[in-house]
Amino acid sequence: MCPPWANTQSRSGQTRRSARADTQVCPYKKWKMLKIESLSVNYGGRSPRRVLHDVTLNVQSGEVVALIGPNGAGKSTLIRAVSGVIPIVSGRVRTNGDDFHSLNPMQRAKYLAVVPQAVSLPPAFTVWETVLMGRTPYLGFIGQTSSADEGIARNAMKRVDALDLAERRVGELSGGEAQRVLLARALCQSTPILLLDEPTAHLDLQYQVSLLELVRDLAHHDKLAVLIALHDLNLAARYTDRIALMVAGKIKSIGLPEEVLTPELISEAYCLPVQVVKHPFMDVPLVLPENGK
Repeated sequence: MCPPWANTQSRSGQTRRSARADTQVCPYKKWKMLKIESLSVNYGGRSPRRVLHDVTLNVQSGEVVALIGPNGAGKSTLIRAVSGVIPIVSGRVRTNGDDFHSLNPMQRAKYLAVVPQAVSLPPAFTVWETVLMGRTPYLGFIGQTSSADEGIARNAMKRVDALDLAERRVGELSGGEAQRVLLARALCQSTPILLLDEPTAHLDLQYQVSLLELVRDLAHHDKLAVLIALHDLNLAARYTDRIALMVAGKIKSIGLPEEVLTPELISEAYCLPVQVVKHPFMDVPLVLPENGK
């Protein structure tokens, strides 16, 4: 008997399809724009410290927006606040009129999926079981997955080149392999909005490129709205449509890569003199430390 992640076929040679196949995708798929409006967040209990200050940012359907900035600028905090993991002090997160923070977690999970920076996956679960968890928002009271759910999970694993990991235990994975599994689980949610927090952090060069090419393809061809936090400025220049530079919990600049990745803005934000030149092979800026520093 074939495992569920294998491509099972009927005697006629056609892939089996559940009657639920057309209903197990996001019912909000036509509402895709992410709107962050005057968002503020505090850390600390009795002596709260403001870490996000009136952040406003829109991510359109079909585009990738990168969050860049020095350590502690608030990139991960913004991702977590948008996803509902941490409470907000003021402001709203919406998509075409619907306020995310008025939704329960299961409803919100049909709008957006998150690839977190670091997470402890259950080590005893297989990769297949972990990716299939992405279908949780669409399951009924019994929690029974269908062949349609399995097909969506299988396709998500295929897109991140993780099908060969399906039977592996999560505890056996490398950091890069685990990151690909997290992306597959997020894709399995079939949401119109995708948030990624440093998804290339544990990946070698090959998978950094393939992951960001996939993310760009998901935005441009599947019309997802993608917000991604990145440390690598040159990867942001190459693979994203717009860049938002964060400094001290505020958006300092937002625009096209060539508008934000300027020597003045980057040198001031990172406290390091840089040169910005045109990439020799692509029409994107290339950021280099000044004088080889």
